[in-house]
Amino acid sequence: MAKKIFTKDNSSYIIVILAYIVVEILLKTGSVSSLMKGLLVPLCVYVILAISLNITVGILGELSLGHAGFMCVGAFTGAFFSRYVGDAISFGYLRFAIAVILGALVAAIFGVIIGIPVLRLKGDYLAIVTLAFGEIIKNIMNVLYVGKDSLGLHISFKDTASLNLDSATGDIIIKGAQGITGTPKDSNFTIGIILILITLFVTLNLIHSRTGRAIMAIRDNRIAAESIGINVTKYKLLAFTISAAFAGVAGVLYAHNLASLTALPKNFGYNMSIMILVYVVLGGMGNIRGSIIAAVVLTLLPELLRGLNDYRMLIYSIVLIVVMIFSWSPTAKAFRERYFGFLKKKKEEVS
Repeated sequence: MAKKIFTKDNSSYIIVILAYIVVEILLKTGSVSSLMKGLLVPLCVYVILAISLNITVGILGELSLGHAGFMCVGAFTGAFFSRYVGDAISFGYLRFAIAVILGALVAAIFGVIIGIPVLRLKGDYLAIVTLAFGEIIKNIMNVLYVGKDSLGLHISFKDTASLNLDSATGDIIIKGAQGITGTPKDSNFTIGIILILITLFVTLNLIHSRTGRAIMAIRDNRIAAESIGINVTKYKLLAFTISAAFAGVAGVLYAHNLASLTALPKNFGYNMSIMILVYVVLGGMGNIRGSIIAAVVLTLLPELLRGLNDYRMLIYSIVLIVVMIFSWSPTAKAFRERYFGFLKKKKEEVS
């Protein structure tokens, strides 16, 4: 059993590493279009988001619709730090590494603050409250103004004039609905892959640890878990916080790939949270490898179908429906079990 788990975990790492090698070869040979090059870092962002949300939805078994909110917190924290220390820390990799740590830390703090009251709820109520959190964060960032001068930081929720910055040394970093401009573009595809591997390592080790088994026990039967002495609140909050932290990491990676970061609905709104949830559901709740594949396929598919401009979204929708039916239909599940069972039996006979 341990050997089987080890092999299955290794396959997730192998998929990511092989994909990186293939893409790098294609980049070196000039076989990747500029449009696809622009999708490489966002692809890494979506994979990290899918893996991290699977901790809450698949492993913990709670429905969260506020994942984009944690991503927003991490994105603005990391971008703010890089803009603030842009002159003091000229080495991009060091600056980005600190930004990632800060983004994850602040997102985790928000995860604790939101998780303490929210995780007492269940089902639809939990989903509604987390959705509200995401919308609140997005709207706060749209009215937040932050600047710095020789006297330090200045914060306002009105406009840039109310910051009262020194005209000689003043610099507006966050400009309300205009967001943050001039963030160093420190992220790239290689860094994105490294962050995916770190996310995978933490998540897979969490699943197979004593803590992970306690979390899954709570998912399967909360009353039974409590009866054997598992601290339900503690483990639920831990899983929710780790999930939020990695959403913050994805946000930092996302922010450092853009010239201008704004809290628009398309970036951190309700649709983003739903899209991440779709990756998790289609990939299989609790299936980390499935989340990676679903995030990659569903991100690339609309672009690969761009030549069929009039029909691409129709084809995309049909593919989503077919995959959902194949993944969750009892008939399809029974067929897969029979088919793969037949192949396994034949393989054993040959060996």
